[in-house]
Amino acid sequence: MSNNILLSVEKPARYMGGEMGTVADREGALRFVLAFPDVYEIGMSHLGLQVLYGVLKGVPWVMPERAYAPWPDLEASLRAEAKPLVTLEAGTPLAQADILGFTLQYELSYTNILNMLDLSGIPLLACDRPEGYPLVIAGGPCAYNPEPLADFFDAFLIGDGEEAVIELADCVRAAKEQGIAKAELLERLARIEGVYVPSLFEVNYHDDGRIAAIAPRKEWYQSVRRRFVADLETAYYPTSPIVPFLKTVHDRVSVEISRGCTRGCRFCQAGYIYRPVRERSPERVFSIMEEALHNTGYDEISLLSLSTGDYGCLTPLLKGLMDRYSAQKKAVSLPSMRVGSLSDEMAEEIRRVRKTGFTLAPEAGSERLRSVINKGITEQALLENAASVYRNGWRLIKLYFMIGLPTETMEDVDGIVELSREVKRQGKFAGNGGDVNVSVSSFVPKPHTPFQWEPQISETEIVEKQRYLRDALKKKKLIMKWQDASLSGMEGVFARGDRRLAKLLIEAHRLGCRFDGWWEHFDRLKWAQAFENCGIDPTFYLRRRELDEVLPWDHIDCGVTKSFLLKEREASLIGAATPDCRFDRCTGCGVCDFKEIKLRLNEPVPFDTYASQAMVPEPTEDAQRIRIRFEKVGRMRFLSHLEMLTLFTRAVGRSGIPIRFSQGFHPHPKFSFATALSVGIESYAEYMDFEVDAGYTAAQLQQALNATLPEGVRVLEADEIDLRAPALSVIMDKVRYRVTLPEELAVDLEAKAAAFLALESSPVKREKKGKATEFDLRHELAELKVEGRALEMVAGRGKLVEFVGAILGVPNDALKEARLEKLEVIFKP
Repeated sequence: MSNNILLSVEKPARYMGGEMGTVADREGALRFVLAFPDVYEIGMSHLGLQVLYGVLKGVPWVMPERAYAPWPDLEASLRAEAKPLVTLEAGTPLAQADILGFTLQYELSYTNILNMLDLSGIPLLACDRPEGYPLVIAGGPCAYNPEPLADFFDAFLIGDGEEAVIELADCVRAAKEQGIAKAELLERLARIEGVYVPSLFEVNYHDDGRIAAIAPRKEWYQSVRRRFVADLETAYYPTSPIVPFLKTVHDRVSVEISRGCTRGCRFCQAGYIYRPVRERSPERVFSIMEEALHNTGYDEISLLSLSTGDYGCLTPLLKGLMDRYSAQKKAVSLPSMRVGSLSDEMAEEIRRVRKTGFTLAPEAGSERLRSVINKGITEQALLENAASVYRNGWRLIKLYFMIGLPTETMEDVDGIVELSREVKRQGKFAGNGGDVNVSVSSFVPKPHTPFQWEPQISETEIVEKQRYLRDALKKKKLIMKWQDASLSGMEGVFARGDRRLAKLLIEAHRLGCRFDGWWEHFDRLKWAQAFENCGIDPTFYLRRRELDEVLPWDHIDCGVTKSFLLKEREASLIGAATPDCRFDRCTGCGVCDFKEIKLRLNEPVPFDTYASQAMVPEPTEDAQRIRIRFEKVGRMRFLSHLEMLTLFTRAVGRSGIPIRFSQGFHPHPKFSFATALSVGIESYAEYMDFEVDAGYTAAQLQQALNATLPEGVRVLEADEIDLRAPALSVIMDKVRYRVTLPEELAVDLEAKAAAFLALESSPVKREKKGKATEFDLRHELAELKVEGRALEMVAGRGKLVEFVGAILGVPNDALKEARLEKLEVIFKP
């Protein structure tokens, strides 16, 4: 991507590539682009994409590449310059890929998919793409109802992708080598377990709009059964993942300790489409964690699962992790703890480094409604859990509830207020006080759940309940967060939609809909216009479905039988419980074949089973201070000051440097930069101070950092200095710069430089956060000379582009094609 474009966007690091863990270009390899239809920070937090990238990285004949939805600033630049969307790895235009694979995590990202195709010059409809375009495929949880997107994709991968993605790539490679037509390729793909090819099915409709039939075009292709990874213990896991330069939503090492959940919450799609439960052994988790921490430098560990607290060896696993990593100030987070699964022993282990936040999800405000949804928790258990959390030092608990669940009454809504208040009271009883944040989402019926036939409440009813709750919770001094009702309505339309929604998506995209899951970008008026223009009534998709009605996803087999879902729906109406098959009898959901596809659980082990292994030594009492000078060149010049801070934090973590940490609630490594360098400037004179354990030499630090820093950042010098030496910001006086100008800006350069030097003053005014500062550029300029098309200067305060703009008489934006270099820092004598 051009320098001009990168300097015109808010966060160039989203698009520059070159992160640790990525692949260098493999000439002649099959180009498999993993596309995520949301912004980089969200896409890079998605574990599934990291897994697939790692799998493909291990196949020498595949070149894995990535692309993310461009933020509106980049989209504007690309359209203005008629440039296509390209990959981060090799700058490959998406239209030149062999396979373009999208991850479908959220229904409100669908317009971003169309926008990415449009920016790439790829026809939106699969039927309009002749030979020569990439095979466009998708996978992820939203693929379990692929129909709203069926007209845009050649194929979908339903289920686990670790093994199937290689089979799919191999099929495309063979088709290329043999020169077979796309129609035959699609038939070959359809024979891979878990691959759905929409063009091999025909959908017919009744006059009232309901689906009459989903008819296969091939006798051998009646339905598509989801793909399973039978055993997580032997499944691939990325221990050298891509490490972003900028902070992402989930900025940590994530290890999936188990996949699947059989608690049987009747609203939860994930609980049905990811069955059965398959656990990794603690030994394998330790192995993954050790490698991943070494290769990434992260300071937080996240144990991922749909229900982490149900993992069979969680407490001994936590004990072992904290024994290994607490001295390195690495925290452990458990993002999905079930009420009743937190023990005091667990809480004690987690808080040894820092408390990473605690979330509990009662889902419903009353015992009755929790029985309807098969949540299986009591109010007493919830309050005991909250009390334990507060006793162990947490001050804030987040509670998750839903409104609009089947059979809900206002009494159930009132229960949300009362239960939240009781949770907050537990903090008072614990003696420390405590806060509660209440997050309330709207129930959206999802495919492959017992509630897939249920209606979704209207936007009007959602808003009424949200206002009622907000006012009632405010009176109890509780903070409430909620999702816009329009967003919930849109999610509901696409969650249970059919192929007729393709024209709606095309129209919404034409009207400018982008990033619909972001409230600041969602435009309900444009969507209303799109519905009207297409003659589509959104309430048709939010209505109750008849039990004998053909559903748009009926030909997609998630493993759980429809008869089981119907039985669960009937049980919900009387509040009957269905037990978890991990701890009780088989419930007959239909997923397991009890040979390959079956429950794979760990046997419980004593609390201290892993406690004595590889204890990390505590830091020494004495400290050593080391000052380094490093360069920041090439693509690294587009990193901001905060991103450089993240880069060095990760590098220190990877290198094993015995860094000292600050004290307090959130310990940080003790290093500091001299000053912040503006984005776009190359530098050979950046300085940092590090505080490390005594005895660790400057040479060791330089060697360790250079072994882990990315290309473009290199330590040039390292010296040991006194612990009490003045800070860098105190002793810095001036900076020497060089600016090499494009020819059109270098006209009459000598005369312009002389004219600027002849000025008495050149004031400049800046505004930041409502405060104005003013200083004189001419007084801050100590030297200025011209060498060909280059200006070399020595200056004090002021940004380099401000000086050059003032000398040339041009706006700062005109300097995007100039080469800006920081040559030297001049220190005070």
